[in-house]
Amino acid sequence: MHNVLVTGGSRGIGLAISRRLAKAGYKVIAVARRESDALKDAISEVEEEGTGGLHFRAFDLSEIGAIPAFVKGLRDEFGPLYGLVNNAGIGNEGLLANMHNTEIEALVRLNITSPIVLTKYVARHMMADGAGRIVNMSSIIATTGYNGLSVYGATKAAATGFTRSLAREVGRTGITVNAIAPGFVDTELTKTLSEDQRQRIAGRSALRRLPEADDVARMVEYLLGDGGRNVTGAVLTIDAGNTA
Repeated sequence: MHNVLVTGGSRGIGLAISRRLAKAGYKVIAVARRESDALKDAISEVEEEGTGGLHFRAFDLSEIGAIPAFVKGLRDEFGPLYGLVNNAGIGNEGLLANMHNTEIEALVRLNITSPIVLTKYVARHMMADGAGRIVNMSSIIATTGYNGLSVYGATKAAATGFTRSLAREVGRTGITVNAIAPGFVDTELTKTLSEDQRQRIAGRSALRRLPEADDVARMVEYLLGDGGRNVTGAVLTIDAGNTA
C-alpha cells in the first residue's frame, strides 16, 4: 500500500483528494493545522470500507524550520512516501495597494516557500527509493489573472514554474512532477462569491458549470496511478472550459 502525503487535507479540494485516494487503496496522511469534522467522518468511512488508510497528522506548514523533522517523523512512522500532493495554501483576496506587507509575506511563505521546502525533504527520500509522484496545486489565475488576486496569482505561477524545472531535475530518478490548475471550484473558498458572480463564471465556461473538488481528486488519482507513468512537467487544467 503506497503512502501519500496530502497537505491541506482537512477540507475542500485537499479533503476530496484524501478521501478518493484512501478509497482507491492508498495510505493517505492528511496534514493540516487542525482536524476538521469532515475529515473525521472521512476517516471513519475509510475504516468501515477497509480499502486504503486515512490518517491525520497536525502540522503548521508555515513553520518552515520544523519541516525536516516532520518529514523524518512521517518516514519513520509510515515508511516510504510514494506520493506528495502540495495542496495547502491560502487564497486571501485583496488589492495589492491595500495589502499589509505581513499578509503578502504570509501568502508567499505558505503558498511558495513551504511546499518547496517540504518537497525538498520528501523528494530526497523518493530519490533514494527510485520512485515517487509529486502533484502541486496551481490555479488558472496563474495565467488568466483576476482582480484582487495578484499576490495569490503570483504564488500559483510559482507553482507551475517549480513543477516544470523540478520534473527535469528528478525525472532520471523515477519521480514525476505535475501541477493541476483548477478553475473556480465549488468549495468553501468560492463561497465568498455571490450567486451572480458564480453564474457569470459558469456562463463563461464551455460546460456552463463550475468544476467540483472531486474532479481535481480524480486527476490526482490518475497521476498517481499507472496512467500518470509518463506524464511529467505538465500543468493540467480543470475548469469546465473556463479558459477554453
